[in-house]
Amino acid sequence: MPSQKIETGHQDTVHDVVMDYYGKRLATASSDTTIKIIGVSTSASQHLATLSGHQGPVWQVAWAHPKFGSILASCSYDGRVIIWKEGNQNEWTQAHVFDDHKASVNSIAWAPHELGLCLACGSSDGNISVFTARADGGWDTTRIDQAHLVGVTSVSWAPSTAPGGLVGPGILEPVQKLVSGGCDNTVKIWKLQNGSWKMDCFPALQMHTDWVRDVAWAPNLGLPKSTIASASQDGTVVIWTVAREGEKWEGKVLKDFKTPVWRVSWSLTGNILAVSDGNNNVTLWKEAVDGEWQQVTTVEP
Repeated sequence: MPSQKIETGHQDTVHDVVMDYYGKRLATASSDTTIKIIGVSTSASQHLATLSGHQGPVWQVAWAHPKFGSILASCSYDGRVIIWKEGNQNEWTQAHVFDDHKASVNSIAWAPHELGLCLACGSSDGNISVFTARADGGWDTTRIDQAHLVGVTSVSWAPSTAPGGLVGPGILEPVQKLVSGGCDNTVKIWKLQNGSWKMDCFPALQMHTDWVRDVAWAPNLGLPKSTIASASQDGTVVIWTVAREGEKWEGKVLKDFKTPVWRVSWSLTGNILAVSDGNNNVTLWKEAVDGEWQQVTTVEP
């Protein structure tokens, strides 16, 4: 698709833009407290809907997998998480509102669809909540209290395929793991065991010297190695890897960008990393055969 400028219609800063599963629609989140749904094609864009329900800036939006229907989640400075559902085409309603958090909810992430309709949320109150839809239409809640004492900035799910699942014998149980980043400059791994979340790395992963702004767990396609990228206010992106389950995570600085790094995002195959930084640059990175990371290209605005 050739690059095109899309007018969102927002009246204030746009904080997040997410494309749906089929690449047909964008959801945008803004400080004007609204979410916009925009249809996109190779030639034009079209405003489809405006979702209003938050009382503060909307930080992130996330599309659920289409197997669950047309569902969107949003989180806001107002401390609420809203699940939006599309009934008739472009007619959205609030299916559920979570107000469990007592401060800004900064990050949301849907679990891999194999785990069901399940949403993780990280908040400035230091807690992570995980909401899982039940068959009767209700939601179950599990929590990680004081995951990061001074606030959670980002959450990301591990792939549901167990590391080594495609090269090992037998069928392994789906993995339920999260990675989180916080204002305490650390990255932490969490695992669901017997219905409660436990920290799965000791000590916490610490190479950053300022807030961790984003974390992203790479798809691993069932290979033994697990990889996480973390981006920080300190200007660095760190690539964390563990060769196999139970071993120690090792960190390597991808680059010092000399400006805050806001977001990191993996390609679907997990071999290319997109990095957006405070100089308004988006760069793509790929791991070479020797294990070193190389810049592939800069995405032109």
